[in-house]
Amino acid sequence: MKDLKEKTVRGGLARLCAQAVDFILRLVSLMVLARLLGPKDFGLVGMVTAFTGVLILFRDFGLSAAVIQRPNVTDAQLSTLFWINVAVGAFLSLLTAAMAPFIAAFYHEPRLVGVASALACSFLFNAAGIQHGALLQRQMRFTALAVVSIISLVVSSATAIGGAMAGYGYWALVGMTVANPLFNTVGFFLATHWIPGRPQRRIGIRSMLHFGGTVTLNGLIVYTASNFEKILLGRFWGADALGLYGRAYQLVNIPTAYLNSAVGEVAFSALSRLQNDPVRLRNYFLKGYSLVLAMTMPLTVACALFADDMILVFLGPNWKAAGIIFRLLAPTILVFAIANPLSWLVTALGLVRRSLKMGLVIAPVMIAGYVIGLPHGPRGVAFAYSAVMILWIIPVIAWSVHGTVISFWDVLSIASRPLISCIVAAALALTVRWIYAQFLSPLPRLVLENTVLLAAFAGMLLFATGQKSLYVSLFRLLIQPSSAKQKILASA
Repeated sequence: MKDLKEKTVRGGLARLCAQAVDFILRLVSLMVLARLLGPKDFGLVGMVTAFTGVLILFRDFGLSAAVIQRPNVTDAQLSTLFWINVAVGAFLSLLTAAMAPFIAAFYHEPRLVGVASALACSFLFNAAGIQHGALLQRQMRFTALAVVSIISLVVSSATAIGGAMAGYGYWALVGMTVANPLFNTVGFFLATHWIPGRPQRRIGIRSMLHFGGTVTLNGLIVYTASNFEKILLGRFWGADALGLYGRAYQLVNIPTAYLNSAVGEVAFSALSRLQNDPVRLRNYFLKGYSLVLAMTMPLTVACALFADDMILVFLGPNWKAAGIIFRLLAPTILVFAIANPLSWLVTALGLVRRSLKMGLVIAPVMIAGYVIGLPHGPRGVAFAYSAVMILWIIPVIAWSVHGTVISFWDVLSIASRPLISCIVAAALALTVRWIYAQFLSPLPRLVLENTVLLAAFAGMLLFATGQKSLYVSLFRLLIQPSSAKQKILASA
């Protein structure tokens, strides 16, 4: 426990750097593919993934979270969980292939039979690497996780771009979806050098299965609530409408998805180790929460204010209609930035039933919002999605921290500083846009707008709201030699 702070900070830095590279690679591949393929190609694959995405939640069955959250795990337990995951993955692959004709019939699109059948393989590939990935995360070997993730993304992106250039259309996207989990799993095997043994009985995995089952059920509810609108749009508005909404949704979710993946893995591992040390847990959580909000809030403002320029630069003029959808979805970045860290806290403390109850409350409200917005197409659905999530955020904060060492006012206090900084930065960025917008093309205008926004935000956050000491201490921890680190750790 002595060097947990060092591992957490260095692990967080490794994951953030990896996610930055990952972000750039995905963004570049998205920009290239958006120019090689049309909305219908993305829409066809999106129709299938709207269904199969639900099954993805079962490939893990929450067992990786159970392994990370447990104070102690034996090799026999890991081996047994590995074979359970493989069995579940094989079942999901067969189930997806069997569902293919029904998915095609639902959308009245016969091409989806082949797409769904091909995507079925990804479940088995993913399942085989789950416990190896969890083992790396439990050991806080985030650099190894980062290297594997980047290599897999490079290979899968190259597969998609090559296929698109060769004229394979939507099959290029299918190839990308299947290649990524395959190379991830191969990388995890090579990084861990762990060979699973035979499955065994009576080794104490029942409680882990119960924990994982609750996590999975909660994930299923949240996923259904967050993706049901795609099924509705595909069914009632067609592949083109879903393609536009899907690319806007993907682009707007990149910031929170990457931060949740990068910081979430490290934070969950660290908080799980501190679940019996409330003082240090509170300190770690609030500092991590402050960092997540500081990285996310300016992105929310940028997406809301400069949506049209972002769509033109990242997707191209053929996707101009996605601009308003992108802007309407922007508030969800902030909502997820506030809510996701709370889910790490709740899960690390073993309060998975509380997460399940929250999911059961919000899911029907979100679905009702989609139905109300559906007659207005993708724009109406995007507006409904954001509105429901904004209304939900205050209750979710209060419910999540109830009975923990974190208070409701702790969260509001942490959130207020980057929020104030964002308001001032947004005003300055809009002023610059108003003055120079007519003289610049989209790319230089976007660079100027975001440079002003981020510079003003950083200045406000570090000096006007008193956050400079936090970032200075983290920087010192990274650059100090080991002997000095021990002094810092001892005084923390």
